[in-house]
Amino acid sequence: MPIITLTTDLGIHDHYAGALKGTILSQYPEAAIVDITHLAPPFNIHHAAYILKNAYSNFPAGTIHIIGVNAESSAQQKHLAIYNDGHYFIGADNGTFSLLFEKKSDKIVDLSNIRQDTDLLTFPVRDIFVKAACHIARGGQLEVLGAVQEDFTKVDLFKPAVNQNTIQAVIIYIDSYGNVVLNITRKFFTETVRGRNFSIEFPPGEEITAISKTYSDVPKGEIAAIFNSAGYLEMSMNQGKIAEMYGAGINNIVTIKIE
Repeated sequence: MPIITLTTDLGIHDHYAGALKGTILSQYPEAAIVDITHLAPPFNIHHAAYILKNAYSNFPAGTIHIIGVNAESSAQQKHLAIYNDGHYFIGADNGTFSLLFEKKSDKIVDLSNIRQDTDLLTFPVRDIFVKAACHIARGGQLEVLGAVQEDFTKVDLFKPAVNQNTIQAVIIYIDSYGNVVLNITRKFFTETVRGRNFSIEFPPGEEITAISKTYSDVPKGEIAAIFNSAGYLEMSMNQGKIAEMYGAGINNIVTIKIE
């Protein structure tokens, strides 16, 4: 049974997510539909990419992932179907794919051969992406959907800045528990700190000097730095919402000093 996942900014208040699922089932009743999220902030491709990047590898090979964030097409922005890392991805060529993939894509095609059934152009996730996903689910080849192309649009991925004995990180994600995720992977941290003493200045005026293994390694209400299940450095509070308490926001800078 082919799996089709949905990562969108459509929300759950309106009819959009329901209409999207209904269209999939109308075209391919055998599909297993999985919601990854419909609550990505509107147009925020960094947020959507972080969620999908850390979810898709848990699905079986061959899963089809629809990305419905900032999805309208234009003269500068195409719609694409991509085969990468054993999975299929369908979305707008708006930079999301460059945030998702660490491996070179096996195949990229535009969706120029897909025609909408109406002249209403505001819901391409339903009217174009679903057709592409169901074509793939039925065993169709990507080349039927449109022309093969070499690459997709690139956007800058926030990277930590290293200056002598200081790392300048930024907050890239805040989860529903209020945990603050930094743009520092375990690999980057290990290679940069190299076993030396360090202090994470978060919140400003306080310093964290150790990495915990679990949230409960610190007393209730205390701050812990951990590497989360996605492998990113995360600032958290045991049974508390650290982002709300300290007013942390996306793109805020967090400084790490190395001795």
